[in-house]
Amino acid sequence: MLRTPTGGAGSGTATAGDMVSIGTVLNQLRDEFPEVTISKIRFLEAEGLVEPRRTASGYRKFSPQDVERLARILRMQRDHYLPLKVIREHLDALARGEEIPLPAPERRRDLLEGPWEQEAEAPAPARLGRDELLAAAEVTEAELAEWESYGLIAETDGGGYDAEAVTVARLVADLGRFGLEPRHLRAVKAAAEREAGLIEQVVAPLRRHRNPQTRAHAEATAKELAAQSVRLHAALMQIALGIRAQ
Repeated sequence: MLRTPTGGAGSGTATAGDMVSIGTVLNQLRDEFPEVTISKIRFLEAEGLVEPRRTASGYRKFSPQDVERLARILRMQRDHYLPLKVIREHLDALARGEEIPLPAPERRRDLLEGPWEQEAEAPAPARLGRDELLAAAEVTEAELAEWESYGLIAETDGGGYDAEAVTVARLVADLGRFGLEPRHLRAVKAAAEREAGLIEQVVAPLRRHRNPQTRAHAEATAKELAAQSVRLHAALMQIALGIRAQ
């Protein structure tokens, strides 16, 4: 016996014979989206973007329409880098019979173009709660707990997480799709901390200065040095891997 979901992202008129398990959905999607995981599908369900039916024993069952909806969502994320809010609005418009043009696909930036800017519709809050971090980074509680156990993400001294934790979580998740586990990334964190130590040696005397303008200059200098350090790291990485600049 199947229980019909109550939202607008349901399974339409699919019969019980058309319904498949989440594992089958994963196999169907992986030809086009090799990075997709069961956790990702569950996250999209938790966000209300897809609503599979449930059996009497609680197992998810997906219709062909659910699978196509998931594929459409994943394409919009992969090709257009759209946030979930925009994707939801687009899908709702399609359900109403409206056509909303999508932005042109963005090119991937070269490593030497500098650090990625945080993708957000509005400035990120200075401090996020745990649930806010999970939602913003689109990761699960289990993933976050594992990354914290390896020191990749940590709460601030005052509690909560800073905005950069979202960027770190997204990047760790992306690297995980290529087989790089949190234990492998401890070396990356250690290298970043060593580079930060070098920058701190340069700006520490300025930060201790009594003149507020000098202290402000210290922060600007630290930001510039960090950006240059990232570019140097990217250049050295390309040399080490034999990657030619485009």
